[in-house]
Amino acid sequence: MVNGETIESYVPARLDRMPWSSWHWLIVVSLGATWILDGLEVTLAGALGGILTRPETLGLTPARVGATATCYLAGAVLGALLFGYGTDRFGRKKLFFITVAVYLIGTALSALSWNFWSYAFFRAVTGAGIGGEYAAINSAIDELIPARVRGRVDLIINGSYWVGAAMGAAATLVLLDPRHVPVWLGWRCAFGIGATLGLIVIFFRRWIPESPRWLMIHGRNPEAEKIVTEVERKIAAAKSSAVIPTSRDYSDLFTTRIRTRTHTLWQEIWDAIVHEHRRRSFLGFVLMSTQAFFYNAIFFTYALVLMRFYGVAEQNVGGYLLPFALGNVLGPLLLGHLFDTIGRKQMITVTYGLAGILLALSGWLFHAGVLTAQTQTLAWTIIFFIASAAASSAYLTVSEIFPLEIRALAIAIFYAVGTLAGGVGAPILFGWIIGTGSSTALFAGYLLAAALMIFGAIVEAWIGVPAERRSLEHVAPPLSSKGL
Repeated sequence: MVNGETIESYVPARLDRMPWSSWHWLIVVSLGATWILDGLEVTLAGALGGILTRPETLGLTPARVGATATCYLAGAVLGALLFGYGTDRFGRKKLFFITVAVYLIGTALSALSWNFWSYAFFRAVTGAGIGGEYAAINSAIDELIPARVRGRVDLIINGSYWVGAAMGAAATLVLLDPRHVPVWLGWRCAFGIGATLGLIVIFFRRWIPESPRWLMIHGRNPEAEKIVTEVERKIAAAKSSAVIPTSRDYSDLFTTRIRTRTHTLWQEIWDAIVHEHRRRSFLGFVLMSTQAFFYNAIFFTYALVLMRFYGVAEQNVGGYLLPFALGNVLGPLLLGHLFDTIGRKQMITVTYGLAGILLALSGWLFHAGVLTAQTQTLAWTIIFFIASAAASSAYLTVSEIFPLEIRALAIAIFYAVGTLAGGVGAPILFGWIIGTGSSTALFAGYLLAAALMIFGAIVEAWIGVPAERRSLEHVAPPLSSKGL
């Protein structure tokens, strides 16, 4: 490539005008499977929390169960930062193969753990792979999906996390039942499910091309044009009865004018995030950190709450996770289109605020002692029907409000900072609270999580970005287009 060459490209406009097709479904399935894997991993770890406290397994204390969840999240933070930078520097496709390989190694080794320290380390490796996936996959998806449906597709893909959660919950009903599998073996077999799914994901990803937008910025516009032309040809062939614009029909398209580059300097990255897009950076930090605390506080200690306060047997926890996971899947699926029609600011504000209010209400009912294991699960299912759409919208926001050259790194930074601030400490804090057996202390923890979500709603209403149905280049012009 020629560094510093000025070019005009129709690639972004052509990607945005494409009708929905089987090619887009391939992207959704092969890249969106990342969240299924993450949901599977987190659910298995959560459901295994009770089993791993038994002496015939790893004999962990409740506090150490929470600590292993923190190790997973800490690994995800480091992986996101490392692989996020690599995604912007070396390409989306290269990195999403590397990250899934790291995940596979980590989850396979988790099954071979022999004590707390080995288990904690292997969970950190697994988290590193998943964290890297967030940056590589979110950037690739948003750059390949047409602008008019980007919101709903992104939310549904992020919501597929809970398909994995449901799979994990269902698997534990068998693998953690001593009538079917010995206790010492069942939890190890559970992690084998994740490794198997990871191999399937690698197979499907072979057909996903490099992001044409990334190629364009890096001086490989002819290659980007070729990819888009081939996709247009396939769509036209598959939809012969429809009117499909040809690759040369540019009369109604906008051009993207950029100066090609091999990489983005750290000083330019710093200026873009800290100075030029300071308000957007604050928004991304708030949305990511508040939802991270909210989710991790509840979900990583889900099994411990059911066992400690409601007397649910550890092998039956998976049954209570299934309706919870279903509510989380249905939220983005049923509400996602509203983020493209009603708008980002309105829907993010409403979902964040309502999730916080409902958690505070259910916390009060818990403290009052009027809930059973079944009604507590019902309450969480309703809350997270709303909260799942809210949390998914946080990832959508940080992936579309920053320039193309730093998109993956921006996702990584705000995922990392948000997770460190709102997520890493939550499992430890709530694990300790549950260990005390105090319902009052747990109620206070729920109120804190609720207040943070309401704060997120206020910030979104104040400085949220109306990105619905707008091209990524219009929401955040590329750094390479400055002065052109």
